[in-house]
Amino acid sequence: MKWKLPQYSSKDYFVLMAIILPFTVIMNASIFGAKYFQDIGMFLLSTLVTGIAFSIDFVICGAVAVFFKKRFPDEKDVGKKLIFMIGVFLLITGIFLTALFKGYEWVDFYGYRFNEKGFVWSYVALGIVNVFLSILFEGIARFDNWRKNMKENELLQASYRQSQLQGLRSQVNPHFLFNSLNSLSSLISEDEHEAEKFLDEMSKVYRYMLRNDDDQLVSVTTELKFLDSYLYLLKARYGNGLQLNIQVDEADRDKFLPPLTLQVLVENAFTQNAISKSAPLKISIYSDGGSAIIVDNNVQPKIVSETIDHESGLDNIIKKYRLINQSEVLVDETAVQRTIRIPLIVHQKEALI
Repeated sequence: MKWKLPQYSSKDYFVLMAIILPFTVIMNASIFGAKYFQDIGMFLLSTLVTGIAFSIDFVICGAVAVFFKKRFPDEKDVGKKLIFMIGVFLLITGIFLTALFKGYEWVDFYGYRFNEKGFVWSYVALGIVNVFLSILFEGIARFDNWRKNMKENELLQASYRQSQLQGLRSQVNPHFLFNSLNSLSSLISEDEHEAEKFLDEMSKVYRYMLRNDDDQLVSVTTELKFLDSYLYLLKARYGNGLQLNIQVDEADRDKFLPPLTLQVLVENAFTQNAISKSAPLKISIYSDGGSAIIVDNNVQPKIVSETIDHESGLDNIIKKYRLINQSEVLVDETAVQRTIRIPLIVHQKEALI
């Protein structure tokens, strides 16, 4: 089993390394007086011995602190915990100093004899240091816990948002698939070459839908390329009844948005509105000053007998933008026109969860 030093906070041994040398020098000066600085051999050896002894005392106090930390984990017991810790530290400090002072006398270290005044001052000084370090390490430990909790909360929120995003995946519209197969069936009997091209574009559409089901963002260029294939299928069905105008600036084509965003908005438009050659559905997709893409269409509601939630796709897009911490999707609708503003994301990392 791997042995680990007791650790009350993340900075315990960093603090030990910072204070051990100056503390050892001060301690030895109180033990040996001026003689400590006059004999180089005595200086080096006593500094090493006292430094090791102080490190052992520090580790023992650390183990005691960890014990009380586990014994009093609740926030309301912080005061009680500190009182017990400091009390035990002062007891250990007394034992440590007695062993150190008496030890040097016992081995007749350079003729040393017990210095009672030096012992008292060392005990007072070390007691003050114990109180200070106890409060310092408690503060560091509380900060460590706060940072750990913050990180855990961020991970939990990220996991929750990711699970929500997975729940908002675009699904293949069964009506669209059925209508596409009907169109393909008609073309096979009428124009084999056109049917072959239709099948090729249809495979591109569904391949894109399946491939990008797990992607969080795609480039505008990628989305527009997919939209070309998607619109080819629609035009095969609706002909001149569907008119689409795309004018997206080149500078905006390298930006990002959630996959299938434009497809969902186009689908919403043609599923909610009547389409005919005499009253075509007109959809425009264009840039808005580099910060967004606008999708608008004329409104000519169709009368449907079945209850369908046509807005679920748009609702999903709005939720996605909220989950990836982006600007709101804005919808403006009048009796004759509907306009949807989709924010563009400049860098993929802006929306990574």
